[in-house]
Amino acid sequence: MHSGGIAGTGHAGRRRRRRAMRIGWIGLGHMGAPMARNLHAAGFDVIGFDLSESARDDAGIPVAASAVDAARDADVLVTMLPAGAHVRAVLAESGALEASRPGSLVVDSSTIAVADTRAASDIVAAAGRTFVDAPVSGGTAGARNATLTFMVGGADDAVAAAGPLFGAMGARTFHAGPVGAGQSVKLLNNLMLAVNMQSTCEAAVLAGTLGVDPAALVEIAATCTGDSWVLRNYYPVDGVVESAPSSRGFRDGFAAQLMHKDLGLALDAADEAGLELPAVRLVRSRLDELMAGGDGGLDFSAVVGLLGARPAMATAGAL
Repeated sequence: MHSGGIAGTGHAGRRRRRRAMRIGWIGLGHMGAPMARNLHAAGFDVIGFDLSESARDDAGIPVAASAVDAARDADVLVTMLPAGAHVRAVLAESGALEASRPGSLVVDSSTIAVADTRAASDIVAAAGRTFVDAPVSGGTAGARNATLTFMVGGADDAVAAAGPLFGAMGARTFHAGPVGAGQSVKLLNNLMLAVNMQSTCEAAVLAGTLGVDPAALVEIAATCTGDSWVLRNYYPVDGVVESAPSSRGFRDGFAAQLMHKDLGLALDAADEAGLELPAVRLVRSRLDELMAGGDGGLDFSAVVGLLGARPAMATAGAL
C-alpha cells in the first residue's frame, strides 16, 4: 500500500490544476454532499446531481437538472451512490459517461460489491475512459471535515490523477492495488468494525450489571489489550464519548441499514469463496432485528439496545 501524496505534484501545481479541473458529481446524500462541498471549497469546478430534489436543494454546490448535465465536459466523473445497481445505471444507461470529456477519469466512492466494481470498470473502459474505485472510511463527520480515508483500486497513473481530489476531501489515501482492491479493503474494514462494535456493546451491558463505571472502563481499556477505535470513538453509552452517536440518541452516524448492506456484501464474497464468517452472520442478524423494529436509520451502535439490559451511565466527574 502507498499512502499520502500520491499525486506527485507540488502545492502550486495542484492549485493550478484544481482551478481548471471540472468535476461532475453524481450522488448528494449524507456523504456525497459534504464531500462535493469540500471539493468546491478547494477550488474545483464542481457540478452535482441527485435524483432527490431535496438533496439538490441542500447540496451547497452548483447543481444540474440531470446526470448528463452534471457530467457534461467533466474531466472527472464521481459517483457516490447507495448500491452497485445505481452505479451501473449511471454509467451504462444515463448518458453521463458519454457526456464527460473523452479520456476522462471516473471515480466511484460508493461501497458496492467487488463484482459490481469490476463491471463498472469494464463499462468505463469500453467508453474510452479510466476507472478507479475509491470507497471511504470516516463517516459523515469525516466527510464534513475532509478527514476521510480513501481506499483506492486502479492503475498507478489513474490513482495519481485522482490524488488532488482525495487530498481535498480526506486526510489519508491508500492505493490498495488494482481495480476492486479498494472495495475489497473497505468490506474487510467494515466487517471488523461491525464485529468489534458487537463485542463492545456486550461489554458495555455487562459493565452495567457489574457496577463498573463506563467512563472508567473506556479509560482503562484504552491502555490495555481491549483498546479499539470503537471503544475510544463510538462507545455505545450516552455521556461517555461526547462525539459518539450514542450521545446524540444514536443519530447522525453510520446508519444500521448501510452497515447491514455492507455486511451482506462481505457475506456474499465469503459465500463465493466457500468461507464461513459466523461472527459477521451473527452481527448482521442483530442489524436485521434493529431494522425490523423500524430503527434502520439509527447508527449501527444502537444494537446495544437489543441485549436485554440497559448499559450503565457515566458517573458525575468521570473522565
